[in-house]
Amino acid sequence: MEINGKKVVVIGGASGMGRASAELLHAHGASVAIFDREGSDGKEVAAGIGGDFYPVDVTDFAATEETLKTAVDKLGGLHVTVTTAGGGIAKRTMSKSGPHDLESFQSVIDLNLIASFNISRLAASYMSQNEPEDEERGVIINTASIAAYEGQIGQLPYAAAKGAVHALTRAAFREAAAFGMTVNTVAPGAVDTPMLRAVLPAEGQPKAFAGTPLGRAGQAAEVAAEIGRAGRDGRPATGHRKGPDGTDDRRLGGRRRGRATISGATVPI
Repeated sequence: MEINGKKVVVIGGASGMGRASAELLHAHGASVAIFDREGSDGKEVAAGIGGDFYPVDVTDFAATEETLKTAVDKLGGLHVTVTTAGGGIAKRTMSKSGPHDLESFQSVIDLNLIASFNISRLAASYMSQNEPEDEERGVIINTASIAAYEGQIGQLPYAAAKGAVHALTRAAFREAAAFGMTVNTVAPGAVDTPMLRAVLPAEGQPKAFAGTPLGRAGQAAEVAAEIGRAGRDGRPATGHRKGPDGTDDRRLGGRRRGRATISGATVPI
């Protein structure tokens, strides 16, 4: 899909991968709305790209639905959504204090999985109303993680949620293809974002990533570049992901088989 002139909503766009994606898509000529929590840098990011900021907690599903309607009305349509909002906790299934509590597990599922589905289902409804452009009506991009495939100790709810996002994408693209929409997921490894720096400060990263191919964490702009490619060129290879080690999980689901786009972030891990 040609991005210039398209209407885009980036969820989690106030920082990290979301902010980099919003700025990149704006640079390609899109009108971009930013969704993020109240108190984030969303207003400043939106001002910098000539867009609007909509404060919302994506785990408030009804509020998200209303906010998306407001944003789509203001934009005058919807062609692309990029959902990068997410996060996790560090907690083992069993510890000396007892079993993992269900409440925090559910909160991680709500933030990473249910919110992604909620946004995807609503976005698909709006996009289905678009006039097709070269057989395309819209692009939905979600965010999984290397944790979905290589979950580590203490990552159980996050790994489960991100694995489910990948599975959701597999099923969703089959439904969306009939309506001229693509659904793809990026699956980055460790990326130097505020979330990573909260648990691994910059001074500790060289040692932590010494064994990776590039010896560092990925950069938000690198992930954004892959998101941009998935947005522009996602049609031939919808419903797949490219992992952070460069492996391409390719099961082409579109009606056309051609050059496989990179619908996942190739970042070091």
